Amino acid sequence: MASEKAVPVPNSPNLDAPAIWDVRKDLAACFRAAALNRLEEGICNHFSAVVPGHEDLFIVNPYGFAFCELTASRLLICNFDGEVVSGEGVPEDTAFFIHAEIHKRLPRAKVIFHTHMPYATALAMTEGDPLIFAGQTALKFYGRTAVDDSYNGLALDRDEGRRIAEAVGDADVVFMKHHGVVVIGETIEAAWDDLYYLERASEVQCLAQSTGRKVSPIDSGVAALTAKQLREVDGVAARLHLNSIKRLLSGQAPAFDS
Repeated sequence: MASEKAVPVPNSPNLDAPAIWDVRKDLAACFRAAALNRLEEGICNHFSAVVPGHEDLFIVNPYGFAFCELTASRLLICNFDGEVVSGEGVPEDTAFFIHAEIHKRLPRAKVIFHTHMPYATALAMTEGDPLIFAGQTALKFYGRTAVDDSYNGLALDRDEGRRIAEAVGDADVVFMKHHGVVVIGETIEAAWDDLYYLERASEVQCLAQSTGRKVSPIDSGVAALTAKQLREVDGVAARLHLNSIKRLLSGQAPAFDS
């Protein structure tokens, strides 16, 4: 696994380029926002993003820090061999094996968020399909989810990371039975928007189910139409959502973008 210090790489790329720092800052904002919304679990969850212009490197959080402590400069850059090429510290072992394998095997997965956020994880512990498409927010994910039924304990080797990557398939959201969720996206803002609204949809569903009354799914035709309408505006909405998060975080210390 990764070493404590960054590994010198011959002819190493410039990892201080403005485009890379923009990704670092956006990712740091998502860590802070996840903490504010209580989407993380201690120091055990992880977000990552492929380094722009370097498809064999990814940015990830160092093990041992709460999401609320993370800043752009504190994030690590790793390669797919488990070496830290920029930054101090190491990623959590499961962070490396899950994220490296998904990034490597699914080129569309530029960004990966993995959490044990409470309501979505609660649904991942239930029988059948976790998400019932009964509310408008849930329809954002209509046709975009998968379920990984094969919980095998901690992801501590490449084989388990590979198996999880295969479970993703064409989905953007994976409910990992008995574990948590993985959200993947082509941009940081898209992954953040999905993570946030997935937990909101899951929370509302849990509240509806707690009444003991039957939760009625929306007609499939209406669900598909609404999902299409939502996807048409998702790109702009996601960027505006992340921008609003960064404005709200601007007064925090230490600054997320430092």
